[in-house]
Amino acid sequence: MRILITNDDGINAPGLRTLTAIASEIAGPKDEVWTVAPAFEQSGVGHCISYTHPTMLAQLDDRRFAAEGSPADCVLAGLYEVMKDSPPDLILSGVNRGNNAAENTLYSGTIGAVIEAALQGVPAIAMSQFFGPDNKDLDDPFEAALVYGAATVRALLDNGIWTTGAYPVFYNVNFPPFSAAAVKGTRVTPQGRRPGVNFSVEPQSSPTGRQFMWVRGGDQRVPSGAGTDAQANLDGYISVTPMRADLTAHDMIPKLQGLLG
Repeated sequence: MRILITNDDGINAPGLRTLTAIASEIAGPKDEVWTVAPAFEQSGVGHCISYTHPTMLAQLDDRRFAAEGSPADCVLAGLYEVMKDSPPDLILSGVNRGNNAAENTLYSGTIGAVIEAALQGVPAIAMSQFFGPDNKDLDDPFEAALVYGAATVRALLDNGIWTTGAYPVFYNVNFPPFSAAAVKGTRVTPQGRRPGVNFSVEPQSSPTGRQFMWVRGGDQRVPSGAGTDAQANLDGYISVTPMRADLTAHDMIPKLQGLLG
């Protein structure tokens, strides 16, 4: 199996080393793992692409490249340049430092990469490691992802539902904020929403008097509702969420057709 990996934390991120180990285990000794990752951190860029300016691509090693662009740019570079003669069978994104569950999903460059992969017709899985007081100070805070990552990917490859069509399914996996020994299992969950949790800005003035703003996140340990992704993670479970890039509110179509048609 030929696997392309990327992330949004950057080419030197520790989570990418974890993902490399996971991908290598899946690919096996006779197959290939290729890396195209952002040269610099691209957290929070979502499904952004560098549409209005060129992206520099640099080869760092055998099958290892850095792109001065977004995670979605990296997928495009992998498909149409780096691996154009032998495309990947699978694209993996992560392992993100911090969860991409609940509302975080909508901002995530890690998710943006697999959205682009799915739109290009390649099976794709995003993986993120929830951080919290029980794992942030471990020797390896990505321990849960490292121990369970390959098995989770294999389970999805063997038993997951991989739809085709205009908006194929991709998968969002979040590992709980605990040591590997404390992980209770896996739950298939919908995307949740942490009530009252939003991004905000904190203004600050520079020594020269200029005004700047820092973007601030909300409390990640707020319950997101029974049976949803972030809640499953806080309860000690790996969450697996099937997703599509179709943003249509399908439940509203019939009523609106009656009101506006």
